[in-house]
Amino acid sequence: MAKKINVTVWNEEDENPTKQPAYPEGIHNAIAAFLKNDEQVGTLRTATLSQPEHGLTQEILDDTDVLIWWAHIFHGQVEDEIVERVQQRVIKGMGLILLHSAHASKIFQKLLGTNTNNLRWRESKDRERVWVIEHNHPITHGVGEFIEIPESETYGEHFDIPAPDELLFVSWYSGGEVFRSGITYKRGSGKIFFFSPGHESFRIYDMPPIQRVIKNAIGWAAPLGYPEIATQHHPKSPEDIWKENNS
Repeated sequence: MAKKINVTVWNEEDENPTKQPAYPEGIHNAIAAFLKNDEQVGTLRTATLSQPEHGLTQEILDDTDVLIWWAHIFHGQVEDEIVERVQQRVIKGMGLILLHSAHASKIFQKLLGTNTNNLRWRESKDRERVWVIEHNHPITHGVGEFIEIPESETYGEHFDIPAPDELLFVSWYSGGEVFRSGITYKRGSGKIFFFSPGHESFRIYDMPPIQRVIKNAIGWAAPLGYPEIATQHHPKSPEDIWKENNS
């Protein structure tokens, strides 16, 4: 039996209808609701910005295989110490899924090294068509040719990011914009997936294809469980160690 994946869903807001009007229960709880019966998920936690250490203590992160990060406007309130802590866990193998405006988060900028907040955007109710680019990828499995979102906030190029390791989704909007809406990176031993659909004014996370993408991404981003490679100072050479073990 495959090892269960421990998932933490982080949201910058607690339950606050004025900030996330379509999700009075909080987006973190809306996402957790469709993950709770996912057979691959083991321990499922939620965490928010207002909690001590933003709900991301070292103990919780050490027990998290995949961290889902939803954010919108309070990126600057995330403590740098917590950002550093998350970065180190990603480098050591924790998966990170960044949703919607988490493109502007400190952690995404720290991991990518560019101003990821530079893109076109506008408040709208445009139709969004999320085209699948790579059909033979674990994250796009079972999604089909595209996902049709009746109403969405509009994002558009140019998006100030390094060239992605993989471009999985490209969105087209009825206003004419296009956007690289599903991309992956690897940093150290950790896998990163950014997926833009999911504005707080629309119940996009209720859509089965969107849920499918997030569930697929959890399975893809989960650590492989390989032993950590020893580094730092080694007083003995590999040849000396080999001789000791084979004498």
